[in-house]
This record gives sequence, C-alpha cells and structure tokens, in this order.
Amino acid sequence: MYPRTNYEMTKSDKEKLLDACQPVPYIVVGGILPRSPQENANSAWNALGEKMGFDHMTVRPISGKSTEFFSAVPSETESQKTEREYEVEA
Repeated sequence: MYPRTNYEMTKSDKEKLLDACQPVPYIVVGGILPRSPQENANSAWNALGEKMGFDHMTVRPISGKSTEFFSAVPSETESQKTEREYEVEA
C-alpha cells in the first residue's frame, strides 16, 4: 500500500462537497427515490479523488488543520498496478 499523502482542496472544491451533502426536496414518482445526501457526498469525493489523484475511500481529516486539508492514499496508475501485480506473482 502507498503511504498517506496530505492534500489541500480549493475553496471551490470544498463548496462542491458541502453542496453535495445537502438534502434535496423531492416527490416520489414511480417508487424511485432520488440519491441520498451520502451518495451525493461519496460521488463528490470520488470526483475530487480523480481530479487530485487519490483514493476517495481513504480520506481522513488532518488534526489541527482546517477542513480544506486532509490525507489520503494516492491512486496508482495502470502501470503501477501492473508492476505491483507482476511482483506479487514473481
């Protein structure tokens, strides 16, 4: 596993994350519910992870710093994944 790395999101990125967490009013039509605020927040973190190059499921706050700062495990590229898998098989 790769070591954790510290990241800083922009104010715009933070606003997108906070907006994604907001509940939305809805009317159920055909028994299909809209996405929950948690699902929207997860998608926003995933998009930020793709943009900044980290695994969105590994995000943790950094104690003592503002909410724009967090740590996460960097995403591996396809070539890194292939190399890692090759080393395991060898």
